[in-house]
Amino acid sequence: MDHLALAFFGAGIGAGLAVLGAGLGIGRLAGSAADATGRQPSATADIRTTMIIAAALIEGVALFAEVICIILATKT
Repeated sequence: MDHLALAFFGAGIGAGLAVLGAGLGIGRLAGSAADATGRQPSATADIRTTMIIAAALIEGVALFAEVICIILATKT
């Protein structure tokens, strides 16, 4: 197996793990926000704002991981 094929394989595994981690993180975040809103409906706006900021940070990290995987796969 040549090095380029291994690079693409490693980038695919890394990208998959990044997406899986981001999905799990946002899922836990949304579940916790729903629980918090159920417990204290008057704080819905604050909870939503905090959730959106945290989700954006999680997506930013996932996007960064995807870009790194692409860069490593195409580097020869």
